[in-house]
Formats: sequence, structure tokens, C-alpha cells
Amino acid sequence: MAAANSGVRVLAPAKVNLFLHVGDRREDGYHALQSLVCFSEIGDELRVFPSDKLSLLQNGEFAGALPPSDGNLVLKAARAFAAAMGRTASGRFELTKNLPVASGIGGGSADAAAVIRALRSVWQSSREGDEILWGQTFAHREESLSAALALGSDVPVCLLSAAAWMEGRGERIWPLADLPDGALVLANPGIAVSTAEVFSRLERRTGVSEMIHPVCDSVQELITYLRAANNDLEKPALELAPVIGDVLDALKGNGALLARMSGSGATCFGMFEADANAQSAAAAMTRDYPDWWIRATRLASRNAGLPRPLIQ
Repeated sequence: MAAANSGVRVLAPAKVNLFLHVGDRREDGYHALQSLVCFSEIGDELRVFPSDKLSLLQNGEFAGALPPSDGNLVLKAARAFAAAMGRTASGRFELTKNLPVASGIGGGSADAAAVIRALRSVWQSSREGDEILWGQTFAHREESLSAALALGSDVPVCLLSAAAWMEGRGERIWPLADLPDGALVLANPGIAVSTAEVFSRLERRTGVSEMIHPVCDSVQELITYLRAANNDLEKPALELAPVIGDVLDALKGNGALLARMSGSGATCFGMFEADANAQSAAAAMTRDYPDWWIRATRLASRNAGLPRPLIQ
């Protein structure tokens, strides 16, 4: 458990929708979803220190694209979780924004989830050594889930930050601990895509009963499984931002075994046979498209977002 004069460091890893199927609109106005969600080994970084006040310092490559601190999801998450816990929102937050904003890889949602994980640790609300895994008993689970879902549909799965099967609007989640690791390239052409606009153009929907949970022992088996699925939001996103097609073509042209858009875009991912292939592809794409955000990484097999002690 964190000492009284210490804080915690939490990674807010990039979320990757390996597939995303959309079903009918629900009574609450949200579409039913079905997705296989994984997380990468890269992401935003959040540092949280105990404080009597609530404050936020933002830095990093994409900090300039974030809203003013009062409207930032970090502070909204702190207030929401504090309210769920019956506490006053407090803490000194330092966010290093490494992921593009509004890019389909859950940057803001991952940040919000990281806040909840961090505050549980700073407020000493979970036992030392507990791993925050979905379905595992830990202190204040219901308060965490309530705050997460109120902040956005992707926040609950980002609270897990490990491979998961996701349904509903994002609130029904099953962890998939045996999903194989894999080499990835994430690429974003430097544009933000509105999720609402993408959904407004959605015509063809696969539905949420086509796929079953994967049982894969290797990356090749996972790719074979994924080829039977798709991202229903890719076509409407391409209509809004045709450059997404260029990103997919670049990934395929540089050896990706599978290339697909994540979430509502515009970030796309390519799966590769090995780390060396992903790194080579990322280097080649960076030379060809210097204005794009391109990163070689890996799927994280375990929760990479657990709070770690950080001495102030």
C-alpha cells in the first residue's frame, strides 16, 4: 500500500478493438456492441499524489489537443469516483498524453479508468498486492464500475486494461486471460474522427450474435479467427476520412498479416508475425508518412495498468 508521502504511477494503455460488431439500438439510445478488446504496451501515463485539493497538470505530445483541465476526463473521473465513494474529490494529477485524441484507441477512456485505479490505491481502498481484474473480488468494485460507466462506454473495459470480450454498450465484460501476445503497429493519420458522426453514417450492421469467444493458442490462429469478423464502423469512418484507407494500405503493404481500424477511428492497427517485422514496418511507414503517428508495440497479455508506487 502506498506510503503517506508517496503517489502512484499508472499506465493508461491504448485500447484496440480487434473486431467490433454493432447490433440494434437499445432502449437507452445506445447500440448493442460485440467486440474483442485488447490493450497495447504503450499508452498515456498518469501520476497521482495525495493532496487536499484537486488539480491537473497536462504535458506530453498531445496535451495541446486536450480540453481545459476543468473539462478533462481525468478530473471528471476523479469527481465521479469520489462521489461514488462518498468522498470529496482530491489529488494532484499529472497526465502525460502520449496517445492521439479522439482516435479510436480509448485515450480519454483509458485516462479516466487510470484515475479510478490510481485513486483506489492512493486512498488505500484495495489491499496491497491485489490485482485489479474483472470478476475478481476487490474493495469498492461496484463504486468503480458505476463511476466508469457514467464516464463513457469504453471506460469499464479500460478499467480492466486486459484482453476482454465486451458486449452491451460496454458494461458486459469477460476477461480472456489466454489470448496470445502479438506484435502490433498502431498508426493514425493525424486526424480526429467524431464517433457520433461515424454512427450517424452506419448502414450495415453485423449484429451481436455472429461471433463466439476465441480459443487461440497462437497469433496465426487469432488472425484466422479475426478474418471472420470486421469493424462495422470502418466503412462509415472511411466515408468521413478516406485517408484511413491509406493507413490500412500502408500497413498491408509493409507486411501486416491483418490490418483493421480500431473503434470509430481513425487509428488503425496491423498485426505482425514478430516484433522485428512490426518495428521494420513502423520505421518504413514513418519514413513514408512523417506526419502520421506510428508506433510499434505489442498486445499486453496481462493488465499493464496496475498502480505502481512512486515516491514524490
